[in-house]
Amino acid sequence: MTNGAAPAASLAAPWRAQAGSLLMGLGGALMVVFGSYGAGWLAAGSPLNRWRWAVPLRADIPGVVVSIVVLTAGVWVMVAAWLRLGRELVPWKGSLLAVWRAVLVWSAPLLLAVPIFSRDVYAYIGQGRIVLSGGNPYEETISSVPNWLQLGADVNWAESQTAYGPLFYWLSAGVMKLSGMSPEVAILGFRLLAWVGIALLMVYVPKLATLHGVNVTRAAWIAVANPFVLLSFVASAHNDALMVGLAVAATYHAAKRQGVLAIVLLVASVGIKPITLVLLPFLGLLWAGSRAGWPRRVGFWALSAVLALALCALMGVPGGFGFGWVAATLSSGGGYLVWFAPLGILAGGFAGMLQAIGLQAGWVLPAVQVAGRLAALVIIIFLLFRGKYSHLVQRMLLAFTALVVLSPVIQPWYLLWLLPFFAATGIREDWQSLWVYATVAFFVAFGCFDQIFILEFNMPWKGTMQLISIGVSAVCLVALLLFSRPLRAQLSALVPRLRFPFRTAGA
Repeated sequence: MTNGAAPAASLAAPWRAQAGSLLMGLGGALMVVFGSYGAGWLAAGSPLNRWRWAVPLRADIPGVVVSIVVLTAGVWVMVAAWLRLGRELVPWKGSLLAVWRAVLVWSAPLLLAVPIFSRDVYAYIGQGRIVLSGGNPYEETISSVPNWLQLGADVNWAESQTAYGPLFYWLSAGVMKLSGMSPEVAILGFRLLAWVGIALLMVYVPKLATLHGVNVTRAAWIAVANPFVLLSFVASAHNDALMVGLAVAATYHAAKRQGVLAIVLLVASVGIKPITLVLLPFLGLLWAGSRAGWPRRVGFWALSAVLALALCALMGVPGGFGFGWVAATLSSGGGYLVWFAPLGILAGGFAGMLQAIGLQAGWVLPAVQVAGRLAALVIIIFLLFRGKYSHLVQRMLLAFTALVVLSPVIQPWYLLWLLPFFAATGIREDWQSLWVYATVAFFVAFGCFDQIFILEFNMPWKGTMQLISIGVSAVCLVALLLFSRPLRAQLSALVPRLRFPFRTAGA
């Protein structure tokens, strides 16, 4: 962390300078909304299933194909608009207001989409109903809720625990109360909560970037206007947005030595999802200051821990939740995704080998899960005790990254827990930026084909539908590289030795 001032960001950027990219992104978002009504996650009991114009989009194969094509193409239009906005803001002396405009214009239509990329929001609905009925979501599962399957919850969640914090359960109950128990209205409520998280990121990512001498406009463009962020947080209505927004705010205030406020914000983040508790000892070090010796550091660790423990205890008092989230967190993480998790690949491969020779393999995943957590703990402890104070936020980020990467389960949006911190501490305009662009492109394409909703009687066509989505993504990617000379120049400039085999003149 440095005290260097980031390039100033004027608040008077002309609207017309980014009008093209704003309109392009808006068009892409509207396409996503239209496509979501045919390919998004919709509860079986939703009245939207009976909308006359939407029935062919969900029930008839041609309608499903149109929905998937429009949804996938719309996502890629949003990616192209985001990259175009980045080119328009170079040399990054523009305005934060331009990024705010993009976030508002591109995310507003997504408030009305059928959930895409994930159906977690239907779990939130079920858990809110449990709390409203006087139940304890750490003791009862979604299957205890009347009519739970018709309200959209995945059958895999019927008897499973979810590691959310008590604050989020009360927020879920509040959303359900205000929505009149309507799932459709509740989804909008959860999206508004996600947008609070987006707003926190828009405020605090630039503030944290300023402390690190990083250009604030570029950091906000990467971490907030990013279509992967907007689709995963707003369109999916994920609670991760609020969790991450509060965590970034807590980090900034700790760096400014406003420790009590920082701990309060972090505990609120833990109250959404407990994973951010890993940041607590690093915030204690930030609070202690750059000149603190070990006695002072230990003292601030103790102070931070006592304050956080007291706040967590208070947070669990209503409803008698207690510290049920601790057991839920420790017991979560069953199953693995080979696509994203290094430990998932290891566990899957080793288990497959054991099964091939007729040996028991049920112990592999739990063993790998424990080994991953122990390895992450070793890395976290090392980063707590070694390194400069000026690199403390980066050390905290590496610890958080270790905890995520060394898990057998890595959902695509878990990467967005880390992105705001990476953006605020500096992503260089070289292969690092190219890696961000490639990651965004891969995961938005993956979300389109992996999370397609298909009615049961159309399930034999699901593989074909996924191939169609993959084909549309491939066509869009090739078209962008072939026909957008400015984009080719933008990508080629990131790595001097990287040169696309197409002309970039006239960019």
